[in-house]
Amino acid sequence: MLYNVDALPQTLLSNPGAEISFRGHFGIPFFSQFHVSAGSTGVTAFDIFDDSNPNVNLRVRNAIRRLTPRDYVSVNEQLEILSFGWRLNKQSYLSAGVYQEMDIFSYLPKDLAILVNEGNTNYINQPFDFSQASYTAEVLTVYHVGLNYKLNNRLTVGARAKLYSGIFNVASTNNQGTFTTTLNEGGNGFYRQTASGIDVVINTSGFASLSNDEDNTVDQAAVDLLKRSMLGGNIGVGLDLGATYEINEQFKVTGAVQDVGVVFQRTDVENYRYYGSYETEGIEPLFPEQENTEAIPYWDLFEDEVDENLQDETLEDPYVTWRPVKFNTSMEFGFGRALLPCDYRLVKEARYMNSTGLLLSGVNRPKGITLSMTAYYDKLITEKFGFRAAYTIDDYSFTNIGLMAHRTFNNFNIYLAANNLLGFPNFAKTNSTSLQFGIQFIFNDN
Repeated sequence: MLYNVDALPQTLLSNPGAEISFRGHFGIPFFSQFHVSAGSTGVTAFDIFDDSNPNVNLRVRNAIRRLTPRDYVSVNEQLEILSFGWRLNKQSYLSAGVYQEMDIFSYLPKDLAILVNEGNTNYINQPFDFSQASYTAEVLTVYHVGLNYKLNNRLTVGARAKLYSGIFNVASTNNQGTFTTTLNEGGNGFYRQTASGIDVVINTSGFASLSNDEDNTVDQAAVDLLKRSMLGGNIGVGLDLGATYEINEQFKVTGAVQDVGVVFQRTDVENYRYYGSYETEGIEPLFPEQENTEAIPYWDLFEDEVDENLQDETLEDPYVTWRPVKFNTSMEFGFGRALLPCDYRLVKEARYMNSTGLLLSGVNRPKGITLSMTAYYDKLITEKFGFRAAYTIDDYSFTNIGLMAHRTFNNFNIYLAANNLLGFPNFAKTNSTSLQFGIQFIFNDN
């Protein structure tokens, strides 16, 4: 196939079994690839900051009520620090590199948001579910080495081993319990508050030493973070697998799975747990026997009673986190055959100036897989310049249009891509956006 979007080196990060048409590559340190994406389902910034409705409390209330327990907010950022690769022989291509990644994912807990914003007065007999609170956040450095191998003229496979160096981690994914307000059956007008099976756990690593050490300076903190990024923190291992199969010279299918891995959180760990069950029928007003007697401290007594039944603990137990596994699979059809130069030294492979395809991708999250489907069209204007137009359907939107352009100057390649172009005039109304760019040196056989 002619040099196109799929032949760019960054494709190896998403599919170690991608087809490779170059002899080697070297990424400009810290500029070879940068990617950032952010999105939320169910609510946008415009819903909260819409000036046409002056009542901010009403805007917040309406936004919360539109949520479902499956709505979420997600932020992902990747910065490639170092990337390089070279062809070992006609079949094998070795690649390696280092990149930093931040991944934040949180479900939007509708029940708890209503409880905090409105209270429980209008929600008698309705349980507030603590299991809706589920979120993960991590910052880590990834060291990787991969091998791409062309088994035959049709099948290319690849694998990449990864070593994770954890910098920060927060995880709270298996919370349980409900809080319910009911009318007292005795008819005395009191409400019964019931906290049943509460068990909320927040695991953290990388924060305790920075927050607890009062003598820690900015320079010392920076040195500590640098050590963690260079295998001085919590360590993990992972694996990527991928393959590309050419059904014929125009039609091919691909598939890959990334970050099948685990991080062992054992250093600088601090865990917070809040658990127990409790039931109260309200506070019965009592009056002091003498006028000069101090008022009864109802709230203090209530707090003491709650603390006796709902307990909190701070622990330092190691824990394990699984990376959010990603997968993608695609089918692509090439057309518009290019004219080959009259040179007997060149391998006479079919080359196409256009291709169209369908891509299905997903990420495994605490409550299930988030999916997206993309239809795209690649066009090579010349052998040095091309673009990709894409239309994506996902949890965020049904109107996500993206564009990618790439240009080669001799061995120097640069590309830029952005999604959700229709939302660029007003980001506040968009549910998601993403931006990606990169600069590399690509060395071809000629």
